[in-house]
Amino acid sequence: CSSDLLVFVLMVLVCFNFLLKQTDCPYGITFAVAVACALFTGLIWPYAITQSKTQIASWLENPSLMLDTAVVLSIDVIVQMVYCILYVYVHIDRSRNKKKIWIYKILKLYPGLLIFPVLFSTLVSLIFSMPGKSFPLIAWSLAAIVLVIIPAGRMLLKKLLPEEELRIELLFLLNAAAAIIGTIATVNGRTAVEGNTSVNIGALSGILILVLTGISAGYLLRRYRISKRTKKKIV
Repeated sequence: CSSDLLVFVLMVLVCFNFLLKQTDCPYGITFAVAVACALFTGLIWPYAITQSKTQIASWLENPSLMLDTAVVLSIDVIVQMVYCILYVYVHIDRSRNKKKIWIYKILKLYPGLLIFPVLFSTLVSLIFSMPGKSFPLIAWSLAAIVLVIIPAGRMLLKKLLPEEELRIELLFLLNAAAAIIGTIATVNGRTAVEGNTSVNIGALSGILILVLTGISAGYLLRRYRISKRTKKKIV
């Protein structure tokens, strides 16, 4: 159904944003994060096998739980977007504000928390799709894949997007998109008026286009002001 599709798109965005953020972290931090994610995936299987498709579906239909999820999603997205903004202050505007620099350094080490629910959901889906197989074997096999794919994905993204500023811009835009999709996927009907169960793809696309256009216009305007300021300094 449409809600499942939105959740899947949101999970893909979370994974991509997670790997994109790792491209700006030291390799040691990325390796430590990969180990933490792998251990989480391998050790969580006793809880994962207690889940059922019916229970997960009831979670998705629980307005209170989904609103709590929306809050966690919003906090995670806001932290990532603040990091992108501080990157501009520190690297482009060359801000010497010690407070901003320290906050930037702290947020640089923050990997994002949403990757853990995504890993848990992936493990549950794998267990459902492989009946009769050893649960620990499935969990630790996925953990091994996670341990490899995080550093490998980091290296691949750095090769595909060698410009650090471009990666930061993309991270900001994709987090904005994740915030919009996450709000639609998790609000689950808690609005002033009751709507139907289907998603108007045309309206959703229009909103996304308007938001991305506004973000792009603001970014271009800022770049223009920065270049104009730089030219004045040169003159």
